[in-house]
Amino acid sequence: MLQTLIAVLGTLAGVGMTSAFQAYAARTARAEAERSEGLAAATALVQALADHRRAMWVREDLRLRGEDWTEARAASHITRSAITAPLLHIQLLMPSVAPAAQAAAKAAYALRGAERDGILRTRREAAIAACDAFVVAVGAHLAA
Repeated sequence: MLQTLIAVLGTLAGVGMTSAFQAYAARTARAEAERSEGLAAATALVQALADHRRAMWVREDLRLRGEDWTEARAASHITRSAITAPLLHIQLLMPSVAPAAQAAAKAAYALRGAERDGILRTRREAAIAACDAFVVAVGAHLAA
């Protein structure tokens, strides 16, 4: 009788330990997957922001010089649209860095309509700084 009781208790302890290890492994795998998804979304957003900044620079530079900027305008619409999906991913996967992501996007959008070349340069620098601040926020989030 005592041996049966010990065997049953041993089996229950083994099942409990196995379940605990499986739960820990599942949590670890889920956290790593979320981290990887967040990093991929952040990378995609930074790339999209850089592409849009460049497209807006070309567009606004042509506009300020009085040249035809029709093609550059169409290109800037494509790059602006490319920001939408990674920005949404950031907002869903890493809400704590969403404000920095939104600020970086708004700074890139602000290149539009600059009244002169100096303002365009200042806005471009501000957009780069906002993007850098977003990268720092992502790094802090992922390190936590």
